Amino acid sequence: MKRNTNYLILLIIVSLLLPGCALLKRTFDRRPRDPVAQVVDKKMVAGSLAQYDRVCRYLAHTVPCIVVFVDYRLAPRYKFPVPLEDVYAALRWTYADAKSLNADPRRIAVGGDSAGGNLSAAVSMMARDRGGPPVVFQLLVIPATNLASLDTPSYRENASRSELSKIAVEMARGLYLRNTEDRYNPYASPLLAKDLSRLPPALVITGEYDVVRDEGEAYAKRLQQAGVPARILRCKGLGHMGEIWGAASEKAREPLDAAVQALRGAFKK
Repeated sequence: MKRNTNYLILLIIVSLLLPGCALLKRTFDRRPRDPVAQVVDKKMVAGSLAQYDRVCRYLAHTVPCIVVFVDYRLAPRYKFPVPLEDVYAALRWTYADAKSLNADPRRIAVGGDSAGGNLSAAVSMMARDRGGPPVVFQLLVIPATNLASLDTPSYRENASRSELSKIAVEMARGLYLRNTEDRYNPYASPLLAKDLSRLPPALVITGEYDVVRDEGEAYAKRLQQAGVPARILRCKGLGHMGEIWGAASEKAREPLDAAVQALRGAFKK
């Protein structure tokens, strides 16, 4: 049977900031039992596709769209900007190979949670700065947008939360960045970018009790000030929700529903 040529694409970037993983790309269409996989290097020391399998399948089936899963090379072996360049390479691959997926290269969205949200925002800027590929939407779930400062009310209020503590962020930052100067690079800290104009519309999802809540919401407000349509959804009662998001848990129903509606709207334009 010929596959539907009207499928859309969603580029999902996972949030693993752990040592040892290599780049992996996998696609899901709306038929969750028929995935297509491309593995560039199959060494997986930490982290797993299984952690995000359910949310990829859920979005592919519910939006519906094609989902491209990217597991970028990780710190400390591969420090910034290598992971971001991996993500940009995956975006270029998705755009160039859209026809092989029977998909529309004019409707590509990027998205991810936590560090994946950071990379999604950064790759959107990189695509703008390098003249493409075009991105129509960015789904930023609990994104880290400012690695230069870990001193906001949400950090002070939630510094010891079990889902993500301030100490854990400090450790991840030290593994990811090459030096202190990298903290101020807008591709590492999108909130610090001088120019946020001409970026894709965004949905920024934050958790009420998450350390990165304030910087995520501040990034959305800066997008709005730059004339970019951006919506903020703060999920009450939730902290850093990466685990329940990846599992498409019922506890993540509100952000999942919001993501589906936002993607549907972006793809129809």
